[in-house]
This record gives sequence, C-alpha cells and structure tokens, in this order.
Amino acid sequence: MDQTNAPTSVTATPADGAAQPPIFQRLDQSEKYPYSFKEYVRRMLWAIAQATLWRYSPPRAFRFRRWLLRHFGAKLADNTWLRHTTVIAHPWLLEMEEWSNLARDVTVYNLGPIFIGRHSVVSQGTYLCAGTHDYLQPHLPLLRPPIRIGRGVWIGAQAFIGPGVSIGDNSIVGARAVVSKDVPRGVIVAGNPARVIKPRPMPPAPAP
Repeated sequence: MDQTNAPTSVTATPADGAAQPPIFQRLDQSEKYPYSFKEYVRRMLWAIAQATLWRYSPPRAFRFRRWLLRHFGAKLADNTWLRHTTVIAHPWLLEMEEWSNLARDVTVYNLGPIFIGRHSVVSQGTYLCAGTHDYLQPHLPLLRPPIRIGRGVWIGAQAFIGPGVSIGDNSIVGARAVVSKDVPRGVIVAGNPARVIKPRPMPPAPAP
C-alpha cells in the first residue's frame, strides 16, 4: 500500500524546539477545589433548604424567606422582598438594603458578592452572574468578581448583568439588555451589548 500520502500526526512545538506543555496540566489542590470543605457543606445544606423550604414557601411569605436567608448568612434589611421562585447560589454573599426587590425567576448566581442598594428593583427573569473563568488559562480557573447595583436602580425583565459590573445610582437597565461594563449613574442603558440611550431625569429632592 502506498504510504506517501498517508496523514501524519503533527505536534506543535515552540520555535526554540522546546517541548510543548500539555494543555490539561495537573492542577494543585486549590485549583481543583475552589471552595473549602466547610463551604461545600454549607452549599449542600442551602441547596436542600432552597429546593424545599424556600421553593415551596407561600408566595407572600417574605418574612420567612428573609429569616431563612439570614440563617445562611445573607445581610438583608427588614423590608426587602424576595420571591420563592428566585434562585440564589450563596446567601452568605448577598446583601440587600431597604425596599430592594428581587422579582420572580431571578437568578442570583453570586459566586462572588452581590450588593443591591435601597429602592432598587430587579425584574423577573434577570440573571445576575458574579462568576466566570479565566479563559487565558488552559484549565479555566474560577473567578468570582462582585456585582454592585446602586440605589434607585431598575433592572428590566430578563436582563443579564455580567461579573464585575457596577450599576450607578438611579440608572435603568432595559429589558433583555446584556451589561458587561459599568453603568454610570443616572442613565438609561439598553441593547446587547448595553449602551447608554439617554440620561434619566430625576425630580428635585423635596424641601426639608
């Protein structure tokens, strides 16, 4: 059989002739397991509580859900509102100020800390993603940059807020917007990727 045209296996090597390191390197213990054993146990207990006590609590049992989240380390003001269909990854990395609201079917993927300021509304179906991977590394190590949502913010339905994003006070994020960069205060953003559409005019503060 003629072997002259048979395909050959090619292994890329650097110009100096040194052997190319394998893409999937053996990881050390900290890279294999991004959480401590105690945190893995905590996550397991919360997963059970969220799938039962949280998920099947009455729709208006806001006080009970606040109590449950606080039991797992969340920092919540007394008049915050969270729906029983909201999904929260790590309660101990969630902080919400007065009169803030997470609507139904919101996903709080808070591998990193998420802060929500007072009088802010996160509308239904929104995804808050405080977790990603370092794509410059072959084994994609976990990154957990925080998300900060300012005061007086309204995030429209089914928006996506990416890791490390900060949204300034009194800003609005349009429905289904994809926010991957910081949003200045007092503006309206929309689109994919989200961009500033116009300023958000606010009434003057009432006289004391």
